[in-house]
Amino acid sequence: MLRLTDLKLPLDHGEAALAAAITRRLELEPGELIAYTIARRGYDARKRGAIMLIYALDIDTPREAELLQRFAGDPHVQPTPDTSYHFVAKAPPRVEHRPLVIGFGPCGLFAGLILAQMGFRPIILDRGKEVRERTKDTWDLWRKRELHPESNVQFGEGGAGTFSDGKLHSQIRDPQHHGRKVLTEFVKAGAPEEILYVSKPHIGTFRLVSMVENMRATIESLGGEIRFSQRVDDLLLEPGADGQQQIRGVTLASGEQLRSDHVVLALGHSARDTFEMLHARGVYVEAKPFSIGFRIEHPQSVIDRARFGPQAGHPILGAADYKLVHHGKGNQGGRGRSVYSFCMCPGGTVVAATSEPGRVVTNGMSQYSRNERNANAAVVVGIEPSDFTPYGEGPLAGIALQRALESHAYTLGGENYNAPAQLVGDFLAGRASREWGEVQPSYKPGVTLGSLDSALPDYAIAAIREALPAFERQIRGYAMADAILTGVETRTSSPVRITRDESLQSLNVRGLYPAGEGAGYAGGILSAAVDGIKVAEALALDMAMGRVRADD
Repeated sequence: MLRLTDLKLPLDHGEAALAAAITRRLELEPGELIAYTIARRGYDARKRGAIMLIYALDIDTPREAELLQRFAGDPHVQPTPDTSYHFVAKAPPRVEHRPLVIGFGPCGLFAGLILAQMGFRPIILDRGKEVRERTKDTWDLWRKRELHPESNVQFGEGGAGTFSDGKLHSQIRDPQHHGRKVLTEFVKAGAPEEILYVSKPHIGTFRLVSMVENMRATIESLGGEIRFSQRVDDLLLEPGADGQQQIRGVTLASGEQLRSDHVVLALGHSARDTFEMLHARGVYVEAKPFSIGFRIEHPQSVIDRARFGPQAGHPILGAADYKLVHHGKGNQGGRGRSVYSFCMCPGGTVVAATSEPGRVVTNGMSQYSRNERNANAAVVVGIEPSDFTPYGEGPLAGIALQRALESHAYTLGGENYNAPAQLVGDFLAGRASREWGEVQPSYKPGVTLGSLDSALPDYAIAAIREALPAFERQIRGYAMADAILTGVETRTSSPVRITRDESLQSLNVRGLYPAGEGAGYAGGILSAAVDGIKVAEALALDMAMGRVRADD
């Protein structure tokens, strides 16, 4: 087959128009187009009155070879790439110790799935509960102000991505098409087939729950084992022949020890006590940049009109999203700082996402329908390890910064898991908010109006104040006086990196494979899942080459 890209049609084109456009573009005669499938469908909304759909299509025609030769200089007519997944190894008949996967978020899920599909029968450990019990525990915080420290938005089956928009797009380089494997497995587990071709696929929380359960069942059917409420409290290490440490297993909170020479660390970005344990045990960990800020809420209709104009509400377009960035000219802190939107959730809600008592953290979530009244996104400021110094020293100083801001947000909210909030107009004017305007907050269990000036360091407040009017110039209504800022957003990515080498193992512990968002190598569901596949492949190749001692 050949792939035709950048084929543009009007938003409301008829069913026959696509085939006709393919025939014209490739100069085919009637009957020479046997079939086509949509590989990708996006849109160009730069001209709001004339939004165009943009297609990439795989074409089946008997003139394939001739057309590829005729259009040899055309970058939009190429052979269809092979995006099918190819396993890199097969488990040997007998091994002494099964591989362990710590964490059952997107990264651990796909690391476990790939290992199971290759016959390695992994044991997967998660400190939280299975997804439906975890959902009940999460609602306890949102409805009753009761936090379960081991079962919440951050911890449990499916990871933090379960309570999100379920976005499945990423900007990572993916030459081996691992992302296609992720989407294909999601469809097998119950996701809508459209995620295979729409340009910005998403699933939503409710669908993710059943999908994760189905994928768990697949892993178990292949000999894998998933154990919930199993927090890893220590590593079993011994000196290796090359002077490095060698992983020999883990110790659970219960005191049970599990032996393994291959362990995947698929931690989420909030496994702070585990980061502390790793650092104490000498695993190489370093501080890394991340971002801090607030959640902002607007009426979704404001965003739709600004992005789509008269086409707002069109069913193909759905609820509009956005991606904004402002490079500061200079503010408190000694340098200009970048402010950007992050994790935008069209038609969604702002959710309580803490995993530690006495702290407040925000995140965003949408259902597949994206039909809630408000749009929300994080508006965050990039910070560097040099910014962590007032809060602590060493590779874990970023965690100390996060905890300080989250504890202060808890105090500002009233020490009952309410989040502090302020209207954008009042924030820009430097005055405390006293009453709501047009926009009603979606955060549960509740919000406390006031001033956010002390919720972030001064340089971050100044940077966001500088950025909001700039964003208004890109999206009309963005700095509307009644829009709501809710604090704080501190867990945009991991504050540490568990550094690994070219074999994807820890720099100084052989057999330990840091992976995903918590290790500092991913950001979001798709990139974390892809990293899980890459690490599973590296581990499988290592085991297949005989580094694991054979059974007696």
